[in-house]
Amino acid sequence: MSSREKEQTIALSAVFQAAELVSILAKTGQVDNASLQPMLDSILMLNANTTEDIYGGQWDCPSNLALGRKIARQALGKERSSVNPDTLRYALSLIHLENKLSKAPDMLSTIGQKISQIEQKKAHYDSVLHENMIASISGMYQDTLSKLSFRIQVHGDSRFLQQPHISNQVRAILMAGIRAAMLWRQLGGKRWHLIFKRKALLNALESRN
Repeated sequence: MSSREKEQTIALSAVFQAAELVSILAKTGQVDNASLQPMLDSILMLNANTTEDIYGGQWDCPSNLALGRKIARQALGKERSSVNPDTLRYALSLIHLENKLSKAPDMLSTIGQKISQIEQKKAHYDSVLHENMIASISGMYQDTLSKLSFRIQVHGDSRFLQQPHISNQVRAILMAGIRAAMLWRQLGGKRWHLIFKRKALLNALESRN
């Protein structure tokens, strides 16, 4: 296993974690903060020294991304049928949407400016999980990615999705998924790798104890 494949599996686990969290939230109206926080924190982590640092560092990375790592292993392995179809669709959609974003330099610049503004706000709140922080990240998604020609359609229980704080959470998680998909691409990850490099990626996922 190369160090690049190890880094790619971190990014891929984060993509699948975002996808699974959106799927759960849209259907139940609730999400585990232990899985949510490292995803939202990663959006503001722009100058990390390593890929692992984006999701909590060498010691926390496997636990912080435990959910996504599990789903990624299932999706790439023999348990694909056990993965929620919506989760798979969201994961592939995030990779596709980020690819479109990568070709929109003005939008990337706007996102960078908005992240800096949100980072300054964080000093006023105890956590990125504060509803005002989540609303700011959601607003960033609405002002940018929601305006691209391709949009991610989220399916779930309308009783939950119509609640502003839940729809804000959904968009904030999608933003975190875009961050992970961007990392995946920057590390050399491509959509076809999910088919033709499955074995190598699975080996790297299995080795992350």
